[in-house]
Amino acid sequence: MMLELPQDLPIVERRAVRLVVRDSANDILLFHTRDCTAPELGTWWELPGGGIDEGETYLDTAIRELREETGIVAHPGQIGRPTWRRRATYRHRNVRRLQNEVVVEVRLSVPGPPIDESGRLDYEKEDYFDFRWWPISGVLSTREQFYPRSLPALLTAFLAGEEIDQPFEFWS
Repeated sequence: MMLELPQDLPIVERRAVRLVVRDSANDILLFHTRDCTAPELGTWWELPGGGIDEGETYLDTAIRELREETGIVAHPGQIGRPTWRRRATYRHRNVRRLQNEVVVEVRLSVPGPPIDESGRLDYEKEDYFDFRWWPISGVLSTREQFYPRSLPALLTAFLAGEEIDQPFEFWS
């Protein structure tokens, strides 16, 4: 099936990793986010993560993105397998991203540590205006908006180790 995207913005296709960072209290880390160039999108809660650079594996990217966005240093043994695979598109800073993502779990042996924003890119410092360590039950019961939108519906299955091949998501 051929995917047809709106031609309103330049399209950038990339591979990416999203992280379900779970602490010792079983809370997960989410960033409260906005796109400063598209205020009509409102705000949402987003899993950390980002694009896979040339020559990187999903594991390399997970460790790098976690360190850059949060200051948390993880080792490979804390990163789970990419059991959740998805493809999505969204607008971000006047570009349409077409993203092939894997979602991995990162297990921390301590309660949710504070977040160090010093390694973030400039646009991340503008877009990520808060963070929270969410109880899983809170993610499942809130009416807040998430990226991925299906996070509340798929989180329990993902954390149980199920393989998830999510249908295409047109996020924005």
